[in-house]
This record gives sequence, structure tokens and C-alpha cells, in this order.
Amino acid sequence: MVYTLYEVMPGDTFYRLALKFNSTIELIQNANGHIDPRNIPIGISIKIPILTSIVDTVTPYTSSITEEAVRRLSSQFEFISYTGIGKSVAGRDIYALKIGVGKKRVLVNASHHANESITTPVVLKFIEEYAIAYKNNGYVNNANANDIFERTTLYVVPLVNPDGVDLVNRAITRGMYYDTALEISKRYPDIPFPQGWKANIAGTDTNLSYPALWEKAREIKYAQGYTSPAPRDFVGIAPLSAPESKAMYDYTLLTDPQITVSFHTQGGEIYYKFLDKEPIGALRLAQKFAEVSGYNATQSPYTSSFAGYKDWFILQYNRPGFTIEAGYGANPLPMSDFDSIYPQCSNIITEALLFEI
Repeated sequence: MVYTLYEVMPGDTFYRLALKFNSTIELIQNANGHIDPRNIPIGISIKIPILTSIVDTVTPYTSSITEEAVRRLSSQFEFISYTGIGKSVAGRDIYALKIGVGKKRVLVNASHHANESITTPVVLKFIEEYAIAYKNNGYVNNANANDIFERTTLYVVPLVNPDGVDLVNRAITRGMYYDTALEISKRYPDIPFPQGWKANIAGTDTNLSYPALWEKAREIKYAQGYTSPAPRDFVGIAPLSAPESKAMYDYTLLTDPQITVSFHTQGGEIYYKFLDKEPIGALRLAQKFAEVSGYNATQSPYTSSFAGYKDWFILQYNRPGFTIEAGYGANPLPMSDFDSIYPQCSNIITEALLFEI
């Protein structure tokens, strides 16, 4: 929740404050339950929750919805910038947002997997709430937004796999790429099409494409039957053969973050190690994430412990990198789950921004 602190002036009412701060009387009353709204003491400090409105949290996301949100956020808030960091297989732009001016650098990403697109509005909504809090000298999840802004630079890649997400959410329903994906899916009749699709549009799993014992990932996935392009779990022909993964790889090298957080779904788990490699501070921060989210800090399953983005980051930098399996149920999680998932993920991002290694 985003809020600002306000010193009550003569003539103030909850109604007037709701109009002034884009809030509601009910929200202000709930945030200040100890105060009689008919007799608000002058000079006291009260919490004013602030509504947000740019990021759609109802519609299943596509690359075009994501692009519109990215452009609107940077237009609405002059201190947010965005850039294209690469192209997908089908030529769609992969965007990154930047907010903050501090020396500490945190890189957050979402939707590596095509049927996990609920994570995209999660990270975009956090950007919006953080920006509104900063603009209003306010707080996001009880953290002072101005302090975070001055101490930290946050980079967010909200949609790593735009083609795959468009396929699952039916923004791609015909044409060469759709036809290819459909033919691939016919070889895997047990994986429902398109909702079971995790890979990029060419059938390479974008989170099994990083140079972190990639050959071991290939061995495991080949043994499971994923030896060629597939809806999931095909590692590609070589590390970074998926252009979406190469874009994330290059952007990470460019931004040189101290912490990375990758949002996936589902299971309510926090992965913080690469095999037995545990960077300094990683367990402590994972435990903090668990505390504020209710998720479980644990080790990745062995068969999924290779060639992922988090794995490569830890191997490359020996710095804390995390995979967050948000929410519960079966992928793709419905957008109706957003309201239950968002507070947990928002708290996790906030703790990453506040954490001192």
C-alpha cells in the first residue's frame, strides 16, 4: 500500500483529503481507525493511502499491454526512464524500466516463462506505487520512498518472453510463429496448448538458456524427453541461443546489479542458492523475503537447478540472486489471483531495495 503522512490543517475533513490525494474516505478511515472523523485534531500526523491507476490488474497481459504501461509510466513520472534491451524471436521489443539514482543496484525481472504472465503486472504495479509514493513524499510498504530513491537504482524487465506470453494469452492466434508452435505442441499431447506453453515462440525455455552448467541441464532435460523445440524444458542448441535470454544476460552485464529477483509462478517458494553456492547475505535476505511474504526459503529442486537466470547470476557474480515462485495453484494463474499475490511480491521487492549486504 502506498501512503503519505499528512499534518492536519484547520478545515480538513476526510472527504477533502480524499479528493486532494486521490484516495477514498473509507481508506483514510481504515488507516486511521483511532481518529474520530467528525473531530480530527489539528496538527496531528495521519496516514493518507493513495490510489494508483495506470497499471491494469484485471486483464491478462500481452506485449502490447506491457508496452503501453511502460510508456505511460515513463510519461506520467519524469523520473522513470525506459529502454529496449533486445528483441524476441518474433521481433518484439523487450523493455527495461529504471527508477532511482542510488549506488545500490537491484534488477527485477518477470515472465521468463510464457504461462507465468501474472508476474508482469505485479512488477509494473510496484513501479507505479513506488513512483507515486516518491512523488508524494510518501511510503511504499512502510518504507520511505525518497530514501530508497536516493540510495538505490531499481531496474525492472517486466516481460522477458513477449512472444510466449502473447501465445498463451492469445494475442498470437495465426501466422508463421503460431503455426510453428502448434506443430511443436502436437509432439507433446500431454501439454495443453497454448496454456501449458512455457518456452519462447521457437520452443526454447528461456530460463534454461544461461551459461550455468548448461550441459548438465541439457543432460537432465534430454533424459526427460525434451531433445528438440518443445512447449517447455528444451534448453536450446547452446547457451544463450534464446534471444530473450541473451537480452537479459547483456542487460545484467550492463547494469552490474548487487541483487537480482526473478518472479515466476507458482508454489510460494524462494530459491536463493546455486547448488551449494550461497553468496554472502543471500540466506539472510531470503529469510527476510520469507518473513514478509509467507513463502518458504528453500533449495531449488535438483532437476531444475541448472542453466537458469538466477543460477547464472550467482555463478557469475557471487551476489544474491533469487527466484520467487509466487502464488499457488496451476499455471497460468488467473488474474483474479493478482490481489492475493501482489502484496507478497511487493513486500519482497521493497526488502530487496532496503537490504544492506
